[in-house]
Amino acid sequence: MTRRSVRSFTDAPVSGELVRRMLAAGMQAPSAGNERPWQFVVVTDKARLASLAQVHAYVHFAAKAPLGIVVCADLSKARLKGYWPLDMSNCTMNILLAAHALGLGAVWTGIYPEEERISKVAEICATPEGIVPFALVVLGHPAQSPSPQDRFEAARIHDNKW
Repeated sequence: MTRRSVRSFTDAPVSGELVRRMLAAGMQAPSAGNERPWQFVVVTDKARLASLAQVHAYVHFAAKAPLGIVVCADLSKARLKGYWPLDMSNCTMNILLAAHALGLGAVWTGIYPEEERISKVAEICATPEGIVPFALVVLGHPAQSPSPQDRFEAARIHDNKW
């Protein structure tokens, strides 16, 4: 209930152990048929982060972040073709929740299903054929702490039928 999107980070690097723990959480996500079609590109190189920041207008802050995780779908592992975006969403959300639990700030920036974004990120990260960049999670030690918001709306709940 306290996780919020964070887009401003300190210069402190994120340790390899914290990255491993976030990726382990991502890999723990449920997936259709237990296919687990995820692959990851961990980006710490400042020039590459700056290139990723140019992918679309809403990810400019990535240039100043210490870390980006490109969550990718490996289509060779996705036998149930229509379900891989759901699997990737579960994986990405687990990474965000893990980052928050570890005291980091993070934000999910959308890549899929925008073809132009997919191709730009694929080029920047040199992903092979059949690997689809799905999301860019930008993260680091937060330089801001957005307040929790209560987003519960009882009017959106329907008992037994609409």
